[in-house]
Amino acid sequence: MKVPFYDIKAQYTELAAETDAAVHAVISGGAYVMGPNHNALEAEIAARQGCKHGIAVNSGTDALRILMDAVGIGQGDEVITTAFTFVASAETIVQTGARPVFVDIDPITFQIDPAKIEAAITPRTKAILPIHLFGQMCDMTAVKAIADRHEILVLEDAAQAIDSTQHGVPAGSIGIGAGFSFYVTKNLGAAGDAGLIVTNDDELAQRCRSIRVHGMGRERYYYDHIGYTSRMDEVQAAVLRVKLTKLTEWNARRAAFAARYFQELADSDLRLPATLAGNHHTWHQFTVATPERDALQAHLRANEVDSMIYYPVPLHFHEPYARFADGRGSLPVTEEVSREVLSLPIHPHLSAEQVQFAASVVREFTSSRIHAAS
Repeated sequence: MKVPFYDIKAQYTELAAETDAAVHAVISGGAYVMGPNHNALEAEIAARQGCKHGIAVNSGTDALRILMDAVGIGQGDEVITTAFTFVASAETIVQTGARPVFVDIDPITFQIDPAKIEAAITPRTKAILPIHLFGQMCDMTAVKAIADRHEILVLEDAAQAIDSTQHGVPAGSIGIGAGFSFYVTKNLGAAGDAGLIVTNDDELAQRCRSIRVHGMGRERYYYDHIGYTSRMDEVQAAVLRVKLTKLTEWNARRAAFAARYFQELADSDLRLPATLAGNHHTWHQFTVATPERDALQAHLRANEVDSMIYYPVPLHFHEPYARFADGRGSLPVTEEVSREVLSLPIHPHLSAEQVQFAASVVREFTSSRIHAAS
């Protein structure tokens, strides 16, 4: 039985009639840039995430970069974050002229370790960028308390965390602002690139809106900032609004598949995902860990079960980012986790039988190792 890691076409098939109608309405209507779907999506996502403002942009990467520009992060500043993340988290910091300061992660949740943050704060620290990884929020109570104590900003990288909450509080609503990604493989994925900024700060929202359109102010062709071209395409907004009607149901399917994996793999020697107390996890990924990661992935591949490694090489091992850490061994938990993690298929268009089969293949591998050791 083949078990694909994701199935973008199946999303379209489920919503083909609605998607076709929405796209046709855009093309035939002639409002291609910042039209009614764009404006409605901004309001819908902002409300969903507990924020006053949504600012739709071209990508999740642009969401982070524009947010950083808008809060004034720049040359000489430092932003505390982790090296166990997609490159955009650090890339956007470096692009502003600031310095990413990598701290280690928690070995159980793989999120930023709040106990490591305070020692990394210096007079140059402008912000903390916690990353809500794999569909759950990091310990924002601890992160926000540290930031408030030192009077520094919190920007949330919520690229993988739409609809995730902590003690009922939505991702993106705790820091001064947050960036979401709607890349095609996300829980809410566009038909291409798309992203969105949320904030409760009126002035910050206005600056973000200006920066995404060349720095243009409230009056056309008058410029208040150095900006970018980062408008969300109206077709993407239309597609996202259709998919948004299914997001709660699709996330529930993910949760059911996660529960099945937990049930089937409870007796294995894998490290299974851990959920922080108070978190509503949306299961963007179901990520296990084992020192035999590469052998397990090969076994899955031989049985036509797809898997992915997020992330195989920590950012401070890559040449452009090596100068921001003290070399290999400086982030021991991050480095160990990168060697051991493997994400199993959990997208909402799997069948229960496919998840059961994937789990049985994993169990077969772990059982054979246990028997061999005994």
